[in-house]
Amino acid sequence: MTVAHYPVAIVGAGPTGLTLANLLGLYGIRTLLLERHPGTVGEPRAVSIDDESLRTLQSAGLIDRVLPDVVQGYGVHYFSWSGREFARIEPTSLEYGHPKRNAFRQQLLEARLLEGLARYPHVEVHLSTELVRFVDEGPRVALEATGPEGPAVFTCDYLIGCDGGRSSVREALGIVLGGDTFAERWLIVDLTDRTDAFIHTRTYCDPARPTIRLPGPHRTVRYEFMLFEHETPEDVLGETQIRAWMRARVATDADLPIVRKVVYTFHARMAARWKKGRVLLAGDCAHLTPPFAGQGMNSGLRDAFNLAWKLAAVAKGEMGARLLDTYEEERRPHAWSLIVMALRIGRFMQPKLKLAAMLMQAALRVAGLYPPARDYVLQLKFKPKARFGSGFFVAGGADDGVRAGQLFPQPLVEAADGKHVLLDELLGNGFAYVGLHADGVPKELSTLMSVGILRTVLLVPLEKAVSENAGATARDSEGVIVKVLEEAEAGAVILRPDRYVLAFIGRDEITAGLPRLRKLLQAVKDG
Repeated sequence: MTVAHYPVAIVGAGPTGLTLANLLGLYGIRTLLLERHPGTVGEPRAVSIDDESLRTLQSAGLIDRVLPDVVQGYGVHYFSWSGREFARIEPTSLEYGHPKRNAFRQQLLEARLLEGLARYPHVEVHLSTELVRFVDEGPRVALEATGPEGPAVFTCDYLIGCDGGRSSVREALGIVLGGDTFAERWLIVDLTDRTDAFIHTRTYCDPARPTIRLPGPHRTVRYEFMLFEHETPEDVLGETQIRAWMRARVATDADLPIVRKVVYTFHARMAARWKKGRVLLAGDCAHLTPPFAGQGMNSGLRDAFNLAWKLAAVAKGEMGARLLDTYEEERRPHAWSLIVMALRIGRFMQPKLKLAAMLMQAALRVAGLYPPARDYVLQLKFKPKARFGSGFFVAGGADDGVRAGQLFPQPLVEAADGKHVLLDELLGNGFAYVGLHADGVPKELSTLMSVGILRTVLLVPLEKAVSENAGATARDSEGVIVKVLEEAEAGAVILRPDRYVLAFIGRDEITAGLPRLRKLLQAVKDG
C-alpha cells in the first residue's frame, strides 16, 4: 500500500493551524491539515486581533479578505467603581502598518482562512478527521487517523500540534502544561443587532461586578461578567439576570438577541517544551494566555509566522533541521511576557475590594497627569516588544531603537509608479535586503545568502524622488526606515521572511560585518 507523504502535517484547524497552512501553501510546501470537526468554529470566541497578526495575514495574501470583517483601531476606556472614567487606551500609531487594536469575530476569520487554502492544490484539508495516534520513527512521523471514509494512514517529515489547550498531540508526547488555572470565572454573553455606535471597549473595574463590554463588527457586542466564588453557572445563565446586568451598563443592550452564553475560567500556562523530535507545538497547544490583553490568539499567529518559513526552508533543503530549534528559543520568552502583561491588566480589571480599586485607579489617574506616562498607556507602549533575546539573527542595532531579532517597522513608502504602499508589499515572501540606493548592494551578499534574497529594495530618502534615481525601488516617504538605519549606524538591513531583522549591515564596514552572518547561516545550513 502506498502511503501519502507530506513534508508537514498540521493537527487542528483553528486560527494558528489555518494560518500556518496558508503560509506553507504560499511557500510551496505540500501540507496536510487534519481537523476532527466538520468545519471551522461556528460561534464567537476570540474577539481582538492586533497589528502584528494583521501584518501576518497581509503576508499570507489574505488581508483584503479579512478586513471587511474587522473593526479597526478600537481602544479601551476604563471606568471606576463609581462609574467615572479613570483611564483610556487609544493607540493611534501604525508602527507595523495596521492599527494596534482591532475587533473581529473568530468564526469569520477562520472561514476566510479556510477559503484561502483553496488557492493551493498542494495543501490538503481533511475535515471530520481525527488523529488517532502517531509515532515519531526518526526519519519521519507515521500518522493514523479516522475520517468519513474510515481509517487512513499518512507520513510526514514534521508534525505540528495546533489542537488547542487540551491538545491530544501534547498529551501523547507526555509534555506537561505548567502554570496556573485561576479561581475566577467569567460569564461571556455574545449579542447581535447592537444599536450603540460607540466602537471602544468599556471596562468597568467595579468590585461589585467587574464587567467588560466589547463592540464588534457587523453590529455585534460581547459582555464579560466576573463571577464570584459562591455563584454557580445555573445562578447566572438565566436571561433575566444577564439582561439586568447589561441594563445597568448600557440600557439599549438589554433587549438584544443573545447568540451565545458560556462560563469559562482563565489560564496562564506554558508547555514544558515546544518540540520533541519531529513534533512541534503551536498556539494554545503550547501556551494559554489570560484574556485581559486580547493576546491569546495573536500569540498563536506569531507562532505560525515564525514556524512557517523555517519549516519551508528545512523542507526545501535550504537550511538544516537545527533552524527549527530556534522556534521555541525565540517565541517562548515573548509569549510568556504577554501572559505576564495580561495578568497585570487583570488585576485592574477584577478588583476584589473597593479600597483596592480606589487605590489602583487613583494611582493610574495621577500617572496620567505626567505626559510621558500618559503616552505610555495611551499608545499601548507597555506591551512587550516583538523582540527576541536570542535565536536566528546577528546581534546589532540600536539599544533604544530597532535591534536585530526585532520585528521591523512597516511604514508606507512611495513606489516607482508613484503609489504609496506598505513596505511588505515590496519585499516578496522570502528574505529581503532593504538599503539605501546610494550605497547599492554589496557583491559579497549574493554568494553568501545561499537561501536567496528574493527581493532587493533600494530606497531614496524623503527629500529625493524615485524617478530621478535610476535603479531605486521606492522613496522612504515617512522617513522611518532611514531613521532606523541611522540609529543602528547601518546602511542596510536584511529581513527574514517573517519581517524580523536578521542583520544590520554597516555602511563603512560591510565586508567586516559579513563573517558573523556567514557563520550564522552556515551553522543552520549544516545543522
